[in-house]
Amino acid sequence: MQLPVVVLVAGLSCAAVLTAGCSSKENRYPEDRARFVKIDKVVEELRTAYNRRDLADIQDLMLPREALEKATHDIQQDFLTYQEIALDWTIDRIVIEGEAIEVVVNWAGQWRKNPADTGTRERGQGILKLAGEKTVLLNGLEGDLPFGMALRRAGEPPPASRPR
Repeated sequence: MQLPVVVLVAGLSCAAVLTAGCSSKENRYPEDRARFVKIDKVVEELRTAYNRRDLADIQDLMLPREALEKATHDIQQDFLTYQEIALDWTIDRIVIEGEAIEVVVNWAGQWRKNPADTGTRERGQGILKLAGEKTVLLNGLEGDLPFGMALRRAGEPPPASRPR
């Protein structure tokens, strides 16, 4: 009967030592981690501002550049066209070179003109170009991003009605 108690105590002691060793790991690169957290926060703020249809918040996340004026116009058209926007995205990867940051996102969204509308569903992948270290702001867009859905759909005929 004494042997099982010894084995139990030894097992618990080993588990305690291993657990204590794991919990004491320190972050070797705290500045890099803080920067990644900041980038992730900006990307998420951009997505939520678009879902809320809040152009002012989106513009607060952008650097004032002519290259972003078209994106701002496209986003504004989306807000005028669609009452409901539901956009989700995931970060595929982040590439940092000095102050230049590229965030590759995979996205999927649904745009509805009114609550009764079945809506438009799309998905794609694009690059959010960000800049900065202390303050991270949107500097450019590349690839297939969800902004400008109203203009993409402007030339398409309405969906055919089903015969009854």
